[in-house]
Amino acid sequence: MGASGVHKQAIVVKISPENPDRTLIERVAGILKMGGLVAFPTETVYGLGAVASIHEAVLRIFKVKGRPPDNPLILHLASPDWLHSVARDVPELAFKLAERFWPGPLTLILYRGEKVLDEVTAGLPKVAVRVPSHPVALGLIEEVGEPIAAPSANKSGRPSPTRAEHVLEDFDGEIDAVIDSGETLHGVESTIIDLTENPPVLIRPGALPVEDVERLVGQKIVVPSFARGLGEAERAIAPGTKYRHYAPKAEMVVVELDNYSDLARLAEKVREIAVEKASRGLRVGILCSDETLHYYEGFKEVLSLGPRGNMFVVARNLFGALRELDRRGVDFIVAEGFEERGLGLTVMNRLRKAAGFKIVTA
Repeated sequence: MGASGVHKQAIVVKISPENPDRTLIERVAGILKMGGLVAFPTETVYGLGAVASIHEAVLRIFKVKGRPPDNPLILHLASPDWLHSVARDVPELAFKLAERFWPGPLTLILYRGEKVLDEVTAGLPKVAVRVPSHPVALGLIEEVGEPIAAPSANKSGRPSPTRAEHVLEDFDGEIDAVIDSGETLHGVESTIIDLTENPPVLIRPGALPVEDVERLVGQKIVVPSFARGLGEAERAIAPGTKYRHYAPKAEMVVVELDNYSDLARLAEKVREIAVEKASRGLRVGILCSDETLHYYEGFKEVLSLGPRGNMFVVARNLFGALRELDRRGVDFIVAEGFEERGLGLTVMNRLRKAAGFKIVTA
């Protein structure tokens, strides 16, 4: 829906990530500067952006997403040099992390600067910031000349979009433009770490494994239960911490193991649940791994997320697989769990939240 309130089809602008067309980026930046909403690619997932200083545009993000107003947004910057314009009392650790991981999939929570709108931070005294590494995203922010506020470009509660088509499934006719730069690299959102706490706290696991951050800072990062996907935070400190997220339309359950060395036992429990649901007339989808795919012969809607030895691939495929099972019209999804190490923590956070915390132990 445009600023006039009239429904119109979103403009789709194809921009190559390898060789971004500056003229096209300028065109889309113009839409943002006029108060428009633009979905754009990042290295993690597609974001739904508005110029962070335009009050009405930021409010419109919440409206079209159906996003609760107490759920903050992330500010996307063109450079760490912009930090002092959006945050205060920035610790040295922030610059150390920025030097190592920016541009990239790490979001830092800092004390909010005076100029940041209340709507961006949901009224909290903190602000979430990052510098994306996708060349189209960076080019867009640079052309706008100020931070872009952006959550993921999906309806609240739905799986995040890793392709422009996913954005159009959720928003066509409600936003002004979509930049189509193909599939995103990581396929899951950024890692969020709160630097206003000591020691720092992991708020949301993401595309950057928390172990990589720990190695740089030389101390353990606190990992609360909500960051593992075991329940919600009491308040929305940052995106992805409160409310149901990443959910398919189908009901879903995650089957977990205490020790993932016994994959046959895992698959047996998945099959048991799938057979029981199918016997009640439900169309059942299964999310598994390459190692267990052969256990599910005879089941029609089975998708492997990839090999357990390559969690980058598993994480990248997750949201697309959830949307694909929705597209196939399944009524119930049974998902295998994964070991919570490295990106496995990110995958389990997303699976548990997508399932509404419905977990079965094999």
